[in-house]
Amino acid sequence: MPTSIFVNLPVKDLNRSVEFFTKLGYTFNPDFTDDNATCMIIEEPSIFVMLLVEPFFTGFTSKAICDTSKCNESIIALNCESREAVDQIVKVAVAAGATTPIPAKDHGFMYEYGFTDLDGHIWSYFYMDMNQVPK
Repeated sequence: MPTSIFVNLPVKDLNRSVEFFTKLGYTFNPDFTDDNATCMIIEEPSIFVMLLVEPFFTGFTSKAICDTSKCNESIIALNCESREAVDQIVKVAVAAGATTPIPAKDHGFMYEYGFTDLDGHIWSYFYMDMNQVPK
């Protein structure tokens, strides 16, 4: 059986988060969606993000939710098919209310750029030219 990944993220306002990520082109699995959570599809059949309202999220951990205005909890990195695709998704995210905490970086073999979503989660999108990876 192939492994699937479900990244769980706390959100303050589920409807607002769904609206934001819908603008970025993501869809949601209605079978795993209710007032407390939704399953955002990154890539079927194996990559998903569960957006959980904060009170529901706390039921899965004994630790406090990270204050994303002061601390990083993670960086979610997703590959794109081109540099232009990286720039495009960041442009759409910013138009939908995201911020860009750091400028785009060109590492030669890899180009990356990202944004901070409405709840302070960091998303990094990148394009990697495997023919240019240093050996």
